[in-house]
Amino acid sequence: MRYLTVLVKPDDGGAFHPLGDELTAEPSIKRQAIHRVDLLADDTVLLLAEASGSQERYEEIMAASPYVINYLTAGDNRWMAVSQFEPTDEIRRALELQRESFVLMDTPIRFTPEDYLKITYLGTEKTFRTLSDYAAEMDSITFEILSMGTYEADGSSLSRVLTSRQEEVLEAAVELGYYSAPRQASLADVGEAVEISPGTVGEHLRKVEERVFGELVSR
Repeated sequence: MRYLTVLVKPDDGGAFHPLGDELTAEPSIKRQAIHRVDLLADDTVLLLAEASGSQERYEEIMAASPYVINYLTAGDNRWMAVSQFEPTDEIRRALELQRESFVLMDTPIRFTPEDYLKITYLGTEKTFRTLSDYAAEMDSITFEILSMGTYEADGSSLSRVLTSRQEEVLEAAVELGYYSAPRQASLADVGEAVEISPGTVGEHLRKVEERVFGELVSR
C-alpha cells in the first residue's frame, strides 16, 4: 500500500464549506483536527472534529447555520464536536470518490495555521491516479503534494507513539524554534502558542523525547 500526503486549500482563500467560513472567521474558536468524516446514505456528512476555544460561540454558529442538522460537543479546553450537516457538491463528490475508489484517509486530518487541511491518503497507484483526475477537475480547491511513498503500518510513526496533544506541542516547539541552535523560543513562547503553562509544555516535551527516542532505540 502507498501513502500520499497533500495540502488541500480553497482557491478563494476561504474555507471548504460556508459553515467552515464562519468557524474560521471566529477568533474565539481554533479548529485542531478531524478524526472522522463519513458520507451517510442520505448524502449528509457526519463529522467528528477536535477544537479549542469557546464552545459557547461554536454552538451559537452551529445552531444558526442552515446547513447543520444536528451537533453535540463534549470536553473542556480541548473539546470534541460531532456534527451532521449538508455538504457542498465538492465535499460530497470527494467523499463519494473515497468510497468508490477504496482510497482511505489516514486520521487525524490536521488543520494548518491557515486553516488548510493536511490529508494523508492510503491506497494504490491506481487510486491515486483517480484522485489526481478528480483534483484536476476542481475549480475551487487546490491539492499540493507534500510527500508520497510506501505505507508501513508498523506502529512506529509519530501519530502512533504520541498523543494528539503531544504532537501539537511538539509541532509548535519546532515551528517556533525551540529546538534550533541557538534556541529561538522559550517554553513560555510555546505555551502561549498552544495555550498552556510553560511547566506543562516542559512536561509534554519530556514525554515526547522519552517516547520518540525510546522508539528509535527499540528498532
